[in-house]
Amino acid sequence: MTPTHKPVAVLAFAGLAVAGALALTGCTINIAAPGSHSSMMGADSEDARGTLSDADIMFLQMMIPHHQQAVDMGTLAVTRASNPQVKALAAQIKAEQAPEIAQMKQWLTDAGLPTTASADMMHSMGGGVLSDAQMTALENASGPAFDKLYLEGMIGHHEGAIAMVSMLKTSDNPSTTQLGKAIISSQTAQIAQMKALLATL
Repeated sequence: MTPTHKPVAVLAFAGLAVAGALALTGCTINIAAPGSHSSMMGADSEDARGTLSDADIMFLQMMIPHHQQAVDMGTLAVTRASNPQVKALAAQIKAEQAPEIAQMKQWLTDAGLPTTASADMMHSMGGGVLSDAQMTALENASGPAFDKLYLEGMIGHHEGAIAMVSMLKTSDNPSTTQLGKAIISSQTAQIAQMKALLATL
């Protein structure tokens, strides 16, 4: 099955995320980000002090597995991709998102919170996440077929991540908002790169 992405699905996901955030308790939890906070996310350990709102918590708990799938896709590209540009881009995405996963988990752990969303929340998760069937197709592909599936899947995956950042519209936390800005900046550029590369395959 070839991964596809429908803009309507992204909009539906964004609406679901906002509705989910409103359904939560509205509490905020104090956090202090560790001094190793990456420069890409901005903010040093002092500036990163803030609170995790329900929207922050939902964003982090859902973005962690979202990023993890991108890392898994990058791992597959090491041995299955044939186009050197696809391999390089997959490695770049993996190198960016793996540290972000660690940082997001740390923020939640420091706040005494689970690092993953509930089963019900994950079941309803959209955001461009590849289905089990799409991941299986990617795992079974190699060469040019893998390159095409990877790019198509990752374009939708990135578009979904950008839509998920809308969950942070009401956030006052400098760390999560800066991470959201970094995701939008990096992944918007990568989407353009992937679309241009896909057109050459």
